[in-house]
Order: sequence, then structure tokens, then C-alpha cells
Amino acid sequence: MEHIDRRKFLSLSALAGAGTMMSAEALASYRKKEKKKEEPEITAIPRRKLGKTGIELPVLSMGVMRADNPAVVRAAYNAGLLHFDTAHNYQRGANESMLGEFFKDKPRDSFIISTKGKANLRSENFEAEYEELFNTSLSRLQMDYVDIFYTHAVDRGSELSDPRLIKTLTKFKESGKARHLGFSTHANKPEQIDEAIKAGIYEVCLLSYNFKLGILPELDAAIQRGVDAGMGFVAMKTMVGGVEDAEGKRVVNGAACLRWVWQNPNITTAIPGFTSFELLDNCLEAAHKPELGEADKGYLAGLQQNEMLYCQNCEKCVAACQKHLPIPAIMRAYMYNYGYRQPALSQATLHELALSGEVCKDCKSCTVACPSGFKVADKIAAITPIINVPSHFLV
Repeated sequence: MEHIDRRKFLSLSALAGAGTMMSAEALASYRKKEKKKEEPEITAIPRRKLGKTGIELPVLSMGVMRADNPAVVRAAYNAGLLHFDTAHNYQRGANESMLGEFFKDKPRDSFIISTKGKANLRSENFEAEYEELFNTSLSRLQMDYVDIFYTHAVDRGSELSDPRLIKTLTKFKESGKARHLGFSTHANKPEQIDEAIKAGIYEVCLLSYNFKLGILPELDAAIQRGVDAGMGFVAMKTMVGGVEDAEGKRVVNGAACLRWVWQNPNITTAIPGFTSFELLDNCLEAAHKPELGEADKGYLAGLQQNEMLYCQNCEKCVAACQKHLPIPAIMRAYMYNYGYRQPALSQATLHELALSGEVCKDCKSCTVACPSGFKVADKIAAITPIINVPSHFLV
């Protein structure tokens, strides 16, 4: 019988599209018989509990945000991944619809679905609008409930304690349409975690977490407080923008980034946004061998001084900006376009900010000095013109 190498073995998950699927035990047995002596043993993906939700997840999950190929979702599902994360606004709703079509004939207890919705607390009709948003998501997903519903992209802790938001989210859970409630955040994370603990209704926090963060001691302490209060934590933005350089030309070693995240036992699972079988294989290699090795440490240490594309969301730029622009969100849009190669997502992010395409035209010089070394004015000039590009030209 022909020898199957490690990458071909991991790629067997894709065979389910042709109706071929083996159990994890059968794959491991087959692999053991065929492996070369010098190759490491394939181990099961470790699982961790998600706070007090009662959910137990593999340390690797799938962030579906950028994926538009159900075959990749199928491969992840057949490889043993259980948790799939989407949002109301991803791909203008097509992301939720794709998942709905894929999972409609699967046993409901064989997967965990989370979705997210941005809370427009400035609206006088917030409660009705938020409920309509959530019901639309359920309709697209073709599901009666989601396992986790997050209020999406929270900026300030005060949002989490807003009485209208708490009332509406509580209604979602009491109706059975959301088994568990959470919030997602890129900024002010320690503050938000503490506010969520006080609010008492948030069971899960989805947060950006990676080796480049400059506030790790403070953030890890806040995460521990959340864990002590029964909260579960899911990591996103684990691959710091997906590339090693500010130009977005060199793909990051995602396996090393994931292994670093899993060092923290308080992180239940990570949701990297793989969009191909090759990227899935890279994540699976890490999940089957999650220990952070010396080679990984050396690689990550070598990236510490690189600018890369990940914005720390420290918000020092906002105070320094003459117009107090939402620069961290603009930098996230820049990352979506130049790192993720997702111009439509970049444009959608900028549209949510209600910006024009020439936000800096009246400024004679930029007063922002980014602690991470970002050339902020140049990046704004390079991404904001996409605001006015007709959406049908963006793919």
C-alpha cells in the first residue's frame, strides 16, 4: 500500500465531499500502520470546557467569516471540528446562509454555531431592530436557535451594561433562541471583561488574542477574573493579520501562532479564518500537536519587531488625531483588504463608520504617532478610497 505523508493524511478530511469518511480512530489506526518511524504520532485534538456553559470544545474551531466554499466547512467538520463562528454582517449575510445550507441535514447536536450582531444603541428603536437582526440570522442559518449569540464588536464596557441591551439579550435566551450569550471585542478588553462580570449575563467572551499584544499581563489577569466568574473565552485574530509584513506579502506561520495561544489554559478554543484546504491542514497540524516548541518560539520572537498588519487597538491614535477618527477600526479595514484580501469586508467595515472617502483632506500634516510603528496617514490614504467603489466590483 502506498505511503501517505502527513499532509495527505490531514487532507483526508476533504474526502467527505466525495462520500468517503473515516472515523478519527480509523484514521489514527491507518496512519499508525503507514507512518515512517521518524514521524511523530498523531494525537487527538485536545478539548477544553467553555466556562460554565457546559460546552466542551476542541481547541481548534473555525472562524467562517472569510470562507465562501462549503467544501472547506465540510472538511473542517469531518476533521472533528465542532464549533463554527459567523456573524450577521459577514459577506452581507451570505456567510450565515452558506452555513445554514451545509448544516440543515446534520444532527443538531453534532455542531456548535455562534453568530454575532452589532448593537446600534443610538437607535430609538434599538430593541425591535436588534430582535429583527437576530431573527434574520436564524432564518439564514435555518435554525431554531444558536448555541452562542454575541453582541458584536463592543468598544466600551458601558455598552455591555446598557439596560436595553441586557433586556433584549435576556429575551433572546429566555425564548430559547440563544442558548448562551456573549460579546466580541477588539479594544478595551480588560475593562469590558470586568463590566461583563458585573452585568452577570455574559457567559462567553470572543476577543482578539495573540503574541503581539502589548497588554498581555493586564489582559491575562482580566481573563482569569472572568474564568473565576464562570466566563468562557474564545480567541480570534490569533494570526496577527495573517501576514508577517506590513505589505502583506509573506504568509504567517499560523501553526506557531495557534500554539502560542493555546499556552493559556483559560483560552478554550481559537477560531482562525482558514479559507482553503492547505490553511486548514496547517491549523490541524497545530491542533494535533499543540505544544509550543523551541522552533515556534524562535519564529515568533523574530516577528516581535515587525510592523505587520495587526492594530493593537490601544486608541492612543484617536486622542492624537486632529479629527479624532476611529483609526483602530480603519486599520482593521486596512488589514481585511491587504492582509485577508477581502475588499468587500473592508468596505463594509468602513461603511459602518459612516466615513467619507477623503477623511484627511483638510489636514496639513498628521499628528498621530502610532506606538506600533504604523504609518497611519499612509494607510488611511490607501484604504479609504474603497468606500466609494461600487460593491459589485469587490470580490
